[in-house]
Amino acid sequence: MRQKVEVVDMIPERMKRVNEACKEALGEILQEKIKDPRIGFVTVTSVEVTPDLHQAKVRLSVLGPEEEVETVMRVLERAKGFMRRELGQRVRMRYTPELRIFLDRGPEVSERVQSILQDLAEEGE
Repeated sequence: MRQKVEVVDMIPERMKRVNEACKEALGEILQEKIKDPRIGFVTVTSVEVTPDLHQAKVRLSVLGPEEEVETVMRVLERAKGFMRRELGQRVRMRYTPELRIFLDRGPEVSERVQSILQDLAEEGE
């Protein structure tokens, strides 16, 4: 006889709401407040705030050539203090987390895989 296994959600609902609120706020900050012309098309793909609210991993997707991506990441690394202050004003939390910014290559990899699959489909026809 099989036992019924209950899947336990590892991230509490409260943390999901905090992560989503931070993601939305940081997306707005990037679009509305950071006026640097070197920043092109940047999207916040995910935010993971630690349970103690002291740190947040921010994953960003940047479209453009590699040198442009590196420039954007350097600019955003310097703008972390500003972004943190703006986040604190928009999202009410006990602590405003320190931002750790990472490049998310997921959309880029997904696009590359899609291109390869399309090429294989065309060759098969």
